[in-house]
This record gives sequence, structure tokens and C-alpha cells, in this order.
Amino acid sequence: MRITAIFSTVFLIGLMVFSDALMAQDTKDTKDAQKIMKKSHLAYYYAADDGVAEVTMTITDKRGKERVKEFVMLRLDEEEGGPQKYYTYFRKPSDISRLTFMVYKTPDGNDQRWIYVPSIDLIKPISADDKNSSFVGSHFSYEDVSGRHWSEDTHTLLYDSTLNGSKVWVIESIPKEKYKGFARKLSYIDQENYLPLIEKYFDKKDKLVRQFKAEQIEEIDGVVTMTVRSMENIKKGGKTIIQFSDISYNVGLDESLFTERYLKNPPRKYIK
Repeated sequence: MRITAIFSTVFLIGLMVFSDALMAQDTKDTKDAQKIMKKSHLAYYYAADDGVAEVTMTITDKRGKERVKEFVMLRLDEEEGGPQKYYTYFRKPSDISRLTFMVYKTPDGNDQRWIYVPSIDLIKPISADDKNSSFVGSHFSYEDVSGRHWSEDTHTLLYDSTLNGSKVWVIESIPKEKYKGFARKLSYIDQENYLPLIEKYFDKKDKLVRQFKAEQIEEIDGVVTMTVRSMENIKKGGKTIIQFSDISYNVGLDESLFTERYLKNPPRKYIK
């Protein structure tokens, strides 16, 4: 009986030590994942201090019909990982030509948005309550374009892997609060440049509903940049590809460009 008791005690102590080790590893994986996702967010959404780019967006619906939109996008970071300002001027198609769109991105709150409709010469604010609504009719949401803050989710490093020859971290992200954008997300983060190569979005039934992919990555002005990206709606069908060209960083954008004045009169220094 005494031997049995001793054995049971040793077993329980061993089990407790093993459990503590697992908990310590889980905590480490969560902390490591948090750091990785922060670096990934900054690499993807906060490249340099500001940027200007020509953008071509090709939207393909579930029937295979294509629509192409062309616009210029300006971005200014107020602080690393903090507030940002976006300005978008549409060139094509003709029905939205000269339409402008402006966003004040607030990581810890709702964004502020304005749109200028030239056909009626009107500037009006847009509701920013739903960050998951479609960005100008594409398969990207407004939040996809300006980014979901890393602190809003709990991240866990699942494992290391290889994707198309690149070493990646596979990280699971689960929203800390009720959120309709996704119930779970898997991110494949490049271990060299921290850019997300693939993101898979799952619903409450754990079904894959959307998938993001980095289609092309280049180095521009010394900054590793995702120049072509796509978002596919797995559940409903359809896909959007966004291609960036004529990209310039650290051009010295002035904060005054992101005001209502320039919604009607685009800054010709950057939009010709």
C-alpha cells in the first residue's frame, strides 16, 4: 500500500510538472504569436511614413464577369501602429471618375469616412460602424484595406511550415470580443519579411469562407512591398485582385492634403 501511495504521489507530481510545462509553452506560443502579428501588421500596413500608388482593382463575380476600377491612393501615418489617413481618387470607370474617398483610421475606435460625389458636387460622411462592408464593391472589406489591429485578437503560434519555398509561421487568431468578420483566422507569415502570404477566414461553423493571398512581393525604395494581392470569397464565389504600381514612399505628404478641401480639388502634385 505504501509503495502504491508513493507511486501515485510521484505520478501526480510528474503530471503537475508536465501540465505546468504545457501551460508555460502555451503562454510562450501566445506571446511569440502576439509579437509576430504586431510586426506583420506594421510591415504590411505601415511601410515607411507615407506612400503614394496607382491602383488597379479587378473584381470578378461568381459568374466570371469582370469589372475594373483604377484609382490613386495616398497614405499618411501619424505614428507607427497608430492613426493613419487615407485618400483615394478614382479615375475609372467613367461613372465614378473624379469620385474621391477619405478615411481617418483609428486603431482603437471607429474610422471616420467621407466621400465626394462630383456628379452632384456633394461631400458627405459615411457610416463607419460596419468595418466589414465591401470596399467599393470588391471582395475586400474596409478593414482588409486599412487593417485590423493586432491587439483585437488572441493569437497562438501553431507551428512552423514552408510555403512556396518560404519559411512561415502559422498563427491562429480568435477575436477577443464578438465580431462578425470571422470566428477564426489562420495566417501564414513570412519569417523573413513578416508579410502575410496567406490568410484563411473561418465562420462560426469553422468553414472556410474567405482567403487572402499575396500574389507578388517586390522591394521598392528599400521597402519590401506586396504589389499584388487577392481576396477570394470561398463561400459565395468571386475574387478581387488588387495591383499596385508607380509606388513611392516617404514623399513628404502634408496632413493638410487629407481635408475636405482636397476632396473636391485633388492634389495635382500626386494626382495628374
